[in-house]
Amino acid sequence: MNGKNESIVRETNFFNLDTKETLDLLKTTTNGLSQADAAEFAKIYGKNELIEESKEHWIKSLIAQFNNILIYTLVLSAVISIFLGKVVEPIAILTIVVLAGITGFIQEFQAGKAIDSLKKMASPFAKVFRDGLEQHIPSSELVPGDVIILAAGDKIPADCRVIEAQNLKIDEAALTGESLSVTKHDRKIDDPNTPLGDRKNMLYMGTAAVYGRGKAVVAAIGMNTEFGKIAGLLSSTDDKKTPLQVNLDKLGKQLGIFSIILATLVSIFDYLRGSSIYEVFLWGVSLAVAIIPEALPAVVTITLALGVKRMVKRRALIRKLPAVETLGATNIICSDKTGTLTQDEMTITRIFTSKKVYDVTGVGYKPEGNFIHNNQQINPKDELGLKHLLISGSLCNDTALNLNDGEWQLIGDPTEGSLVVAAEKAGFNTSTLRSEHTRIFEIPFSSETKRMTTVHNFYNNIISISKGAPEVILDSCSTMYVDGEVVELNDLERKKILGTATDFGSDALRVLALAYKTLDSKVYTPENIEQGLVFIGFIGMIDPPREEVKDAIKTCERAGIKPIMITGDHKVTAVAVAKELGIMKSGIALSGTELEKMSDEEFLNIVDKTEVYARISPAHKMKIVDTLMKRGNIVAMTGDGVNDAPSLKRADIGVAMGITGTDVSKEASDMILTDDNFASIVSAVEEGRSIFENIRKYLVFLLGGNMGTVFGLVAALLIGFPVPLLAVHILFINFIMDGILAITLGVEPPEKGIMDRHPRPANEGILNKASVWTIGIMGLWIAFVTMMMFIYYGGAYPDPSATKSAPFPMTIFYATLIMARIFNGLSSRSISDSFFTYGLKGNMSLIYGIIATLILTILTINLDFMNPIFNTTQLSLNDWLIITLAASSVLVFSEFYKAILRKIVKD
Repeated sequence: MNGKNESIVRETNFFNLDTKETLDLLKTTTNGLSQADAAEFAKIYGKNELIEESKEHWIKSLIAQFNNILIYTLVLSAVISIFLGKVVEPIAILTIVVLAGITGFIQEFQAGKAIDSLKKMASPFAKVFRDGLEQHIPSSELVPGDVIILAAGDKIPADCRVIEAQNLKIDEAALTGESLSVTKHDRKIDDPNTPLGDRKNMLYMGTAAVYGRGKAVVAAIGMNTEFGKIAGLLSSTDDKKTPLQVNLDKLGKQLGIFSIILATLVSIFDYLRGSSIYEVFLWGVSLAVAIIPEALPAVVTITLALGVKRMVKRRALIRKLPAVETLGATNIICSDKTGTLTQDEMTITRIFTSKKVYDVTGVGYKPEGNFIHNNQQINPKDELGLKHLLISGSLCNDTALNLNDGEWQLIGDPTEGSLVVAAEKAGFNTSTLRSEHTRIFEIPFSSETKRMTTVHNFYNNIISISKGAPEVILDSCSTMYVDGEVVELNDLERKKILGTATDFGSDALRVLALAYKTLDSKVYTPENIEQGLVFIGFIGMIDPPREEVKDAIKTCERAGIKPIMITGDHKVTAVAVAKELGIMKSGIALSGTELEKMSDEEFLNIVDKTEVYARISPAHKMKIVDTLMKRGNIVAMTGDGVNDAPSLKRADIGVAMGITGTDVSKEASDMILTDDNFASIVSAVEEGRSIFENIRKYLVFLLGGNMGTVFGLVAALLIGFPVPLLAVHILFINFIMDGILAITLGVEPPEKGIMDRHPRPANEGILNKASVWTIGIMGLWIAFVTMMMFIYYGGAYPDPSATKSAPFPMTIFYATLIMARIFNGLSSRSISDSFFTYGLKGNMSLIYGIIATLILTILTINLDFMNPIFNTTQLSLNDWLIITLAASSVLVFSEFYKAILRKIVKD
């Protein structure tokens, strides 16, 4: 085989070829390759392994964690603090830097495990024909042209073209999202645009055989398989910064530049007033340090970590901390159907027999539920037609229902399992039925006949039972069973029965019909046992939606979040489930084939209207997510299969399922739902919004106080007053506000009604206009109150040559500024709601922080040995009362300001 032929093999759609054409192209036969040919092909195609891109050395990755403007500024602040003779603050700053860097490094170190998980899912060994003999070889040694042998339970080791199939059924849920096993055949498929899930003559690496047996020829290995393409998508999907990370980087740069410019201008002005170069430098750099919120990384990390802890209790496990806030900004959730929105357990919900329709309650494999007819609960054993259908469905069946560790589990096909569960609900023990009515012959299901037939000893008779597609079974029937009697099946009745089956199908129910025949001979040919049947009825089954999902979707919509269903299932089924859940209302549904025919521009124009996507491949999911994000949306993608992994990684936040999810999807995700419950996403969104609000509150509080300090100092200089604060005061206030008080705002519980708000705009920064106005206005009021107290206590004394204030008015300014910022902290518990909505309850950390701040402040003022260090003088109780009264005006002013804001928003 030469390179040209290799290229042809890689580009060929083998499902469009017949068996002979496939074998000829791959230079092989039904007896497989010779060892010599296999060795030659291995040189051309390489190993059947998923290739991982070369990784960056861990030292480079670690160093990269510190390549950030905010980190630079923090290190500079630490150096400055050491220069000023401080010890506690620089240690804290450098600790924050190191911890932030190590945390980011660990997260990146874990990021590459998705491909390792894909490798584990590949079959380690394969049964193959080499030199005409059956051999067991490592799956990594497979090459195109190898013929493999398959039986129930085998994993598919490579992408293959089926060349022989005996009732071969494959579970492709991990790749396509299809909940039902897929029956395979060896016939050619003509349509070159056949979606992945409909290529029934192909097998794919990582899927598994659940029934029957067969042979297949290897068509693609390694990175050329569908699994390999997913691995390639994962490798090519770069980790992108969350909105919070972008906002914080931008804010860090802005604050760094602003602090340096302002400190330089103020220092020059102070120097021109006569201060020494040394004093100007110390004071200037202290002011720059005060403006920058050094504790920002710590507050963000602590706030996120505490939020993650709360989320674990609400069944959501966060893998990447910054992704928490992304949930709060999410306005679209793209969810897989099978197992996420639905139970992933086929359930019979409706039965037609004896010209009657019965509803069946209960979901999943738990054999509990009732049978309803004309809105009345009935005993199924009293209904002869229903009884006959349930017994027949249990006998013509190879699936068992077992109770393991308190959970009901199926062994076998989910479709057959639904019949077993329904019979058990009616009070029939399937094991007893099968032992009493032993099977003596069978004709297995095939895609050609679309039916399965079994022959049983049935009391004193021998009967055959057939189950299959309604139209197939009806064509084989000449009579029908109605309440214990066999009556003629005329054309009118046939038409009515098919009409009822169509109604079932329009409700997304998969329909399966049953019939029987009493045999008068022991000649078990298809002509004898599958013709002249008595029609019993049919069942309608569905993978039922999770009940809690309906409420979760309503909550998401109330919160301004649009849910979208993306599934590998058929369009009719997907639309029906989406309508039942409330996902699809006025929008449209697209199939993968329809999506492929659209240009990028056409799809961009209708993506906002699309609510359901069906028969979707992994590449389609990537396109959907990319297009939604291109429209400015913050997109969350949920899923559990291998097919979901690339889009989970590409989306703003990927949400994997913890129970049914594959390792690949979990490793590619940002968050894992430990209970596989879509409703847990709502809780996660609430926490995400709360966390972002808490970080915003922290910044509003801290920057508002910092601006109050800056405005007060600048006003004093411009007016000509002596400097009311020293560098040591600025650094101490910065320490207690950053290190003690501000962090407590990061643990605020979610505000009332936080899920009744729409998501913040995707382009809205951590500080929106309202926040910036609040920072500025509260900063001005804090400065005003502090300056008035400074003037009232004699800070504006007449000596024009003084550049520093006397200790007493300086102490008043210092104490008033701290008290004003404490009251601003109480107000900052909510940026829009009144303080009295929450009072002092709900966040005891804030109260403890205020107490600690007051104690430290009083110590720097009222301890004799502290006075020379801080240039303070002791204050009387009366002084403290006046200071507290003046500072409390900050809270009063804030209440009036927020009331005005609420009125503006309301109007």
